[in-house]
Amino acid sequence: MAEPRLTESPLLSGADPTEGIVAAELAGRFIRLFIRTPGGVIFRDTPFRPFILLEDRALLGGFRSDVETRPLAGPGAFRYLALFADWSECLAARDFLAKRTGHTPSAPDAPYLFLSDPVHQHLLLAGTTFFKGLEFNALRRLALDIETACAEGFEFSNPAREEDRILSIAVMEEGGYEEYLSAHALSEREMLERLTAIIRERDPDVIEGHNLFRFDLEYIRARAARHGVRLRWGRDGSEPRVHPSRFAVAERTIDYPRWNIYGRSVMDTYFLLQIYDVSSRELESHGLKQAAIHFGLASPDRVYLDRQAMDEVFRSDPEALRRYNLDDVRETLALSRLLSYPWFLQARIFPYSYQTCVIRGNATRINALFLREYLRQGAAVPKPAGSVGTFEGGYAAVFETGVLGPIVHCDVASLYPSIMLAYGLDPRREHLGLFLPLLAQLRQFRLAAKERAREAALPHERDYFNALQQTFKVLINSFYGYLGTTIHTFSDPGVAAEVTRRGRELIQDMIEWLRRHGARPVEVDTDGIYFIPPQGIETIGQEEALVRELSATLPEGIAVEMDGRYRAIFSYKIKNYALLDHDGKVIVRGSALRSRGIERYLRDFMAAAVRLLLQGDGAKIPAFHEDCIRRLRNHLIPIESLARTETLGEAPPTYLQKVRQGKRNPSAAFEIALRAERPFRAGDQISYYVTGHGKGVTVYENCKPVSQYDPTRPDENTEFYLDKLNQLVKRLAAYLPKEPTLFD
Repeated sequence: MAEPRLTESPLLSGADPTEGIVAAELAGRFIRLFIRTPGGVIFRDTPFRPFILLEDRALLGGFRSDVETRPLAGPGAFRYLALFADWSECLAARDFLAKRTGHTPSAPDAPYLFLSDPVHQHLLLAGTTFFKGLEFNALRRLALDIETACAEGFEFSNPAREEDRILSIAVMEEGGYEEYLSAHALSEREMLERLTAIIRERDPDVIEGHNLFRFDLEYIRARAARHGVRLRWGRDGSEPRVHPSRFAVAERTIDYPRWNIYGRSVMDTYFLLQIYDVSSRELESHGLKQAAIHFGLASPDRVYLDRQAMDEVFRSDPEALRRYNLDDVRETLALSRLLSYPWFLQARIFPYSYQTCVIRGNATRINALFLREYLRQGAAVPKPAGSVGTFEGGYAAVFETGVLGPIVHCDVASLYPSIMLAYGLDPRREHLGLFLPLLAQLRQFRLAAKERAREAALPHERDYFNALQQTFKVLINSFYGYLGTTIHTFSDPGVAAEVTRRGRELIQDMIEWLRRHGARPVEVDTDGIYFIPPQGIETIGQEEALVRELSATLPEGIAVEMDGRYRAIFSYKIKNYALLDHDGKVIVRGSALRSRGIERYLRDFMAAAVRLLLQGDGAKIPAFHEDCIRRLRNHLIPIESLARTETLGEAPPTYLQKVRQGKRNPSAAFEIALRAERPFRAGDQISYYVTGHGKGVTVYENCKPVSQYDPTRPDENTEFYLDKLNQLVKRLAAYLPKEPTLFD
């Protein structure tokens, strides 16, 4: 598949044309660049002068070492660039400035700007980026997956338990190489030693896996420590450096142990799925198997095994475990190819390492582009805007609820960026005028990727380019979000407020136009409108013509596109709706109609009920409800569908102490852990179900682990689960067909 090329300009991808960089590491007074060539990877050491930006050069007066201070031109607050001999001197200067000024580096009003990543600093100053001139296929990617034992009486493996050994390890590359290590043939020590040898021999640029940071790598690290095996995975023979880190995506924050492997990147497809789902909101789960099915990556003969039965499969059917483990790593490679490609492209643009680029927020990455160009031009850098009052956001509304159709969806292509470009709205303190040209270049690239997605003949290619354009859509739309921040150097919340004001006016004008032309708007959310077309507008051609006519009324540079047509919409409440397309596919938006936080039997019921409503079969829901009641009363719903799974975020004794001190509420999962005969640790997962009698039981006092459920003596609290089901049905009652009466 041919890859779209980025516009090559200093603004978009840095001024240094060095090609083939796959890694960069601090090496004394140098940054060591690892460069992939046709003959393999070579390294090149390039001089590194770390820096700190200053408001006043006198701030470093009396510092222990000589400092080169360069003035920066223009009206920005940070008017001096202080350059140091090496990283240790830069760190010493940071500490000196913190003590002298009384402001830590992270303080918003600090009179200096320090960046804590030396590789990021070098890429900013040098204008260097990863992967220039390198095709994605040339990147050597090694996927890794392990299978583990679990001691009897526990549901999930824990590397701290001696019995919970690694049963197998699978590694694979896209070029055809694969290797499978089994505890039938090797001891755990030998498997770990062989894995290290594989990494040294294959010399991957990227090590990939699913939930790699929080499971596979930490498991390997703990088991290696048990056996005294040194994981010399770095390109210099060093062991990984591991430290606690945090990954934020939308409203969710994930704590994880970050691995830094010298000369290599680590790519976790679990993180990539989280990012993808922010914009798509299509995934029922972030698990590997479910994602592979969703994207059409699972092969027809894929082996599926029960995680709880892994030890038994290892003993009785080792071939099934081998195939399962290799299928896992094969799907990881395929999923990473699909979802990491946009990040590969972004690493060509942004002055971050490949691994770091993924975990930096959109606004942070955009800020880095401006900062790089300001440093290249020797321009003074403004300080962050600081705290400002809140301002009104985008326009969202529901005009009609219930099941309606047919439906057309039109949206403004990148509404806020289009408004900024059309009206010349850019941050006032960005005095070089970079903001709008950069936005225009990125929008052009996104629209090209979107066109490639439309033209793709194969579903896999369509998904590929959709993932690409969705990533850039989020990035481009983040230019508006960037304006509204208070922590970034070039932001401008006042301009952000003006952008949203114009956006609200534009959408409201579109709604009025549709109404005047006989359409019925149903739902509007910031940049798009779902509406019932006017009478006589029935074919796709007629609908497209209507949308083109609407688009022609908008200001130059702002265009409306027809983004979809549907048989029906179930409009539930603002930002919560479901759509039925003409191929019978149901698309759900909003947590009210699909929440991963409720039990599976409720999710399954909601999904089925929504489909019935959309198909015009809402009258069947009461009978479906009665059938679910019957299955609950007769204990026919698997206990796994009733259970909840929670991860222990702290050690059970710590939990108990906090409860006794009134610092936290009791929890069912922790209470089960405290009652268990064997010790549970932080990080263990517990699946439990509710017992007792009556819907009003206290859950933490009436719960048992799923592993103790006896289907011959069912003891789940049927009344409790019935009540949760009935509460769900009550939410849908207003949308069910009315029962006929004698007067109908």
